Amino acid sequence: MAEIERNSTGLSGEYFVAAELLRRGFSVGITMGNAKSIDILAEKNDKQFIIQVKAIYKKKNTGWPLMKDRININHYYIFVNLNGDLMTAPDFYIATGEETYNKCKQYLTRGIVDLSSIDNDEFLGNWDKLNQNCCL
Repeated sequence: MAEIERNSTGLSGEYFVAAELLRRGFSVGITMGNAKSIDILAEKNDKQFIIQVKAIYKKKNTGWPLMKDRININHYYIFVNLNGDLMTAPDFYIATGEETYNKCKQYLTRGIVDLSSIDNDEFLGNWDKLNQNCCL
């Protein structure tokens, strides 16, 4: 079985999200570079969205590393589970910045959004959240 290269997880997640947004009629711009605070700028129906993408390689990971003090409540967060191989489509979990902040568990030296906390219909594949609010 062919596997995704682990070192390309983050960029793969960004491109999968961009493709899904394009498929849904959004105009999309991907920002490039390390340590950026915005991964994707999207627009649809004169509404603009700032999107941060977090990707994990496969479901056995417990979640997405994210420090609570780095969460912007005015952005959207799309958490991607690449499912570890090329034959399985990725899973997308869509959250507002406020939802992300509330779901993030902060420890002394690390933070995490647990997969189990967003693995439900409120987040999984819920692209309609992008139609509810405008972020810019």
